[in-house]
Amino acid sequence: MLFDFPAFIEELREKEDKKEIVEKYEKYFWKIQWDIKNQIWYTDYLSQFSTQAYLTPEDLEDDFDWDILQKLVIGSFSSDYELKQDDKDGKWELYIAVKSWDQSIVKTVSELWSFQILRLYEIYIEEQMNLQILMNEEEEEWEKEALISERQVRLKKWNAVLDTLNRSQEAEAAKKEQEATLGDLMWKL
Repeated sequence: MLFDFPAFIEELREKEDKKEIVEKYEKYFWKIQWDIKNQIWYTDYLSQFSTQAYLTPEDLEDDFDWDILQKLVIGSFSSDYELKQDDKDGKWELYIAVKSWDQSIVKTVSELWSFQILRLYEIYIEEQMNLQILMNEEEEEWEKEALISERQVRLKKWNAVLDTLNRSQEAEAAKKEQEATLGDLMWKL
């Protein structure tokens, strides 16, 4: 795997403007020494998201954990996403939309380069760590509840997306089955 979580954490520790993130996180939780899937923001939040297969860059298929990237994208408060079926071969494309100042950039995961994917991992992990810290630093209960509520909204939105995908796939399968049955009947006439 190209993304190395422990190495990323060590990199944050060494950066003057980022080391506070790791220090605060470890103060509230525990020393970061395990995998992404062992972090509280993953176990309490991102692990609840089911994943959907989607197109990835062909030459990078085995280089990243695409399920984790998808969970980071759909669980993010800082970007938006869309899952669309590709017109050519019917496979799913994961679109990521990021707003920066007055610009909006939309890309599919399948068109990204490895350095861009690595950067997405870094941005989204840092975001999740900061949100987890914020949930523990907030003294006002309503502020904590607002963060928890936003997490729930994102989870509900994703589940609705998956339900819609399943319905459209079931409808397409039923349509094909109906066409086959009609074709059989036509041959019998």
